[in-house]
Amino acid sequence: MDYITIENLEIFAHHGVLKEENVLGQKFILSLKLYLDTSKAGREDNLEATVNYAALCEKLEQWMQERSQLIETVAYRLCEHILLEFPLVKKVWIQVKKPWAPILKHVEYVSVTTQKQWNQVYLSIGSNLGDKKAYLDQCIKELQEDKKIRVEKVSDYIETEPVGEVVQDNFLNGAVSLKTLYEPQELLEVIHEIEAHAKRERKIHWGPRTLDIDILLYENQIIHTEDLMLPHPEMTKRMFVLEPLAAIAPYAVEPITQKTILNLKEELEKVSL
Repeated sequence: MDYITIENLEIFAHHGVLKEENVLGQKFILSLKLYLDTSKAGREDNLEATVNYAALCEKLEQWMQERSQLIETVAYRLCEHILLEFPLVKKVWIQVKKPWAPILKHVEYVSVTTQKQWNQVYLSIGSNLGDKKAYLDQCIKELQEDKKIRVEKVSDYIETEPVGEVVQDNFLNGAVSLKTLYEPQELLEVIHEIEAHAKRERKIHWGPRTLDIDILLYENQIIHTEDLMLPHPEMTKRMFVLEPLAAIAPYAVEPITQKTILNLKEELEKVSL
């Protein structure tokens, strides 16, 4: 991926734990790498097809006036600001230097280096209570309204029979492709909030629900915690997951099997015959 570099941009601001740092302020030094596709800008000599780094530097100075105690917070906020306000940027690497930090020792500078990016995520959504389509549509609307989420594709909804021994109505299922700035655990909290807005209740395992949202894939990450497993452990066994997902992301790769969603769907179809 191409990138634009800004090296050692000096900005005066007020960040620090000590009272003197917040009152007097000091110089901070920023270095950045902005990852994006510059091919169109190169071909067309078109400023709108790239990042105007002069405008970005003005923004950085403005954003640096948001006071904080930690330069870790400064770096985190700057990454988010850039990714939210410069849509061509896919990933940001940033280093924030604090020269002559007041630690009663001779030190040239203290720095924090971090990076953030728009992460590729796939969700499964389903409903089998009330106005099913309305619940799924509302889910998509809430995702679209979150500034840290960019919904890319939504599958058609399909009607499927319920899994398990609980007698209940058929489901309406779909899949969503999106980019997000949320980390996996943060995204899980967001989708739980959306489910709560639909008055989702967890009384019966695999029971009826107004809205069910599952994170299927988050980049190529493999995560196993008490409340989050990625990739979703049941996705390769469920046609109601693979069918809508294959419609919008057939060549996405499940990181454990290293197979595409289309391959997994075709394999499950053969087993079901």
